[in-house]
Amino acid sequence: MSQLEPIISPVVEAAGYRLVRLRLIGGKRKTLQVMAERDDGTMNIDDCARLSRSLSEFLEGEDAIEGDYMLEVSSPGIDRPLTRLTDFARWCGHEAKLELAAPQDGRKRLRATLLGLDGNDVLVAAAGERLRLPFRAIAEAKLVLTDKLIQEDLKARKQ
Repeated sequence: MSQLEPIISPVVEAAGYRLVRLRLIGGKRKTLQVMAERDDGTMNIDDCARLSRSLSEFLEGEDAIEGDYMLEVSSPGIDRPLTRLTDFARWCGHEAKLELAAPQDGRKRLRATLLGLDGNDVLVAAAGERLRLPFRAIAEAKLVLTDKLIQEDLKARKQ
């Protein structure tokens, strides 16, 4: 996927959005999944349609993806993936599911409360322990849908 991100990211940014996650999945019939948001963290259906049109025009002209594919543009949603180092600071105090690239202390998956950052390390509390995880060691992370997260989302929407 790393070869597509430098191609797609500038198009997403030029359209006024920030790339959250990019995935190309499938075999013969591929799906390019683009997850994006505005700088304020919002992304509505009109934004998805606008970005989809911009990306479609660009991709048709560039022929960046070999073969047939389907473009899928979406918002990160309330239980969003955490893909940037800054995401772990932004969502400090919330619960997340983390999958590590390699087991640490015998665990590869954990559910933890985000405690912030220390340089390029993510600080979490899991099972009564405070852990320091190098950002590069986190393969995937996603917020857990909790009452606290829902309340924060509702409050942000009202503003």
